[in-house]
Amino acid sequence: MGVITCTLADFTSTVAPARLFQACCIDNHNFLPKVVPHFVKSMELVEGDSTAVGCVKQINFPDEAPFKYVKNRVDEIDASKFYLKYTSIAGDVFPDIVESAVYENKYEPSGAGTHYTMVAHYHLKGDNVMKEGEVESAKEGILKMFKAVEEHLIANPQVYA
Repeated sequence: MGVITCTLADFTSTVAPARLFQACCIDNHNFLPKVVPHFVKSMELVEGDSTAVGCVKQINFPDEAPFKYVKNRVDEIDASKFYLKYTSIAGDVFPDIVESAVYENKYEPSGAGTHYTMVAHYHLKGDNVMKEGEVESAKEGILKMFKAVEEHLIANPQVYA
């Protein structure tokens, strides 16, 4: 089994890291379906709570999306460093060549805002390889969702203040 590591997101925001981390990582099951329903139809806590290692959340996608759901398990979380590492453990979001995927999210202070990075580690089945288009599609979706979250937080400065 091979592992492909790639950066899916690497950009800055004027929103503080604490607010972005709260919206995208801690309270995402409440926040994302309300703010970006075109990306996230609903989220359910399957196991644990949103601030604990081992927590499992199921993300359900809108009916028009090419996928139905994904389940993510929190592997590491450090709210003081705005760091989240999770593994996608079930769902129909990956092509048949992917065994699992681990994601590392960092929200680092940068000036008056945040430098956000997301690194993916795709564990492939056998000798399979990923197509460049699959990674690019993921990057585009993450950027669109991040920008929508950012716009909402800028327009509503009291949210997670």
